[in-house]
Amino acid sequence: MPSTTLTRRPVNSRAIHRRSVLGGAALLGAGTLTGCGIPSAYVAEDRRSAPDRSDADRRMAFSNWTQYIDVDDQGRRPTLDAFTERTGIAVTYTEDINDNDEFFGRISPVLTQGADPGRDLMVVSDWMAGRYVSLGWVQAMDRANLPNVTAQLDPQLANPAFDPGRRRSVPWQSGITGIAYNRKALGRELKSTADLWAPDLKGRVTLFAGLDESLGLLMLAQGADISRFSDDDAHMAMNLVQKMVDNGHIRRFTGNDYTSDLASGAALACQAYSGDAVQLTAENPDIAFLVPEEGGELWAESLMIPNRATHKRNAELLVDYYYQPEVAAQLAAAVQYICPVPAAREVLAASGDKDKAGLAENPLVFPTDEMRARLHTMRDVTSAERPELHKVWGRITGV
Repeated sequence: MPSTTLTRRPVNSRAIHRRSVLGGAALLGAGTLTGCGIPSAYVAEDRRSAPDRSDADRRMAFSNWTQYIDVDDQGRRPTLDAFTERTGIAVTYTEDINDNDEFFGRISPVLTQGADPGRDLMVVSDWMAGRYVSLGWVQAMDRANLPNVTAQLDPQLANPAFDPGRRRSVPWQSGITGIAYNRKALGRELKSTADLWAPDLKGRVTLFAGLDESLGLLMLAQGADISRFSDDDAHMAMNLVQKMVDNGHIRRFTGNDYTSDLASGAALACQAYSGDAVQLTAENPDIAFLVPEEGGELWAESLMIPNRATHKRNAELLVDYYYQPEVAAQLAAAVQYICPVPAAREVLAASGDKDKAGLAENPLVFPTDEMRARLHTMRDVTSAERPELHKVWGRITGV
């Protein structure tokens, strides 16, 4: 794990809700059309668009998570301000997404009824993006308005199972679920997820509480192909976790508070997000982040245009703007997650700024080819699978 000299910032608190425990199961499992498996809230293609006011009304509304954009010392957002200066499009930017399920519950009545959602662009986590696509709640983007996305999008993020070809989603930022551990306190290197179960780590290991955030890494450790995992793969991984709960090996199941356990020494090793690890290692060089030898989970959080958005073209122009390497580099330097624009690395390397040049060499922001070979994307847990898997996982975790 290379060291880095990044400016200190708070560990990204928005990661706690990147995936939530229920994953929309209760909301989505409530109603399906008999015999065909199509959710009753499904919106047909011909009912998704609204008259686009973009040409006459140079505005748009953008909903995002907190701490997920560049902010200067005066509280301004330089990349958004520059977009407005270049295009004349004023952006109402709202940090009103605090939890995937909470936001889903808030916007679902509007989208089900075909009303104006009050926003033209939103950022949701990969598994939840799949829910919006399957429900028909987001519009296809006009690729003619996205030349930078076409040219610059990281190929490894270009074809998720929930949205082949990225017709309805474009990654905002990406990250890895792997293992963080205190190398000095442990006195050795870890190499795989299976190393979490070593006897000297008993009672000093934490896992994520959410099924969607925890399961992929656990299945990879058992040799599963998480892009098409089976019911048996999921239950095999959960059975191992149950055993480790029963024998006291797992300290607890966490949200983003795993960072405090690791910092205090209460935990020596844990499931972790790469974006948090960048800052954790900057603050404490004894903490290392591991992409296990059998693989880590690659995920993204994606920009989407909800149905009936009234400034669709303006939103597409903003999406494409962030795929200019210079703009993507500025955003990457601020949020320190995996940048979905590989060409931004060269921009940071040539910036003449020591911190930015160091960021360009950090594999947790720009993964190396060797690391990329060990990254895998988990398919979504289907609405049919979710109730039973959550029942078992909830019994194991107590959540």
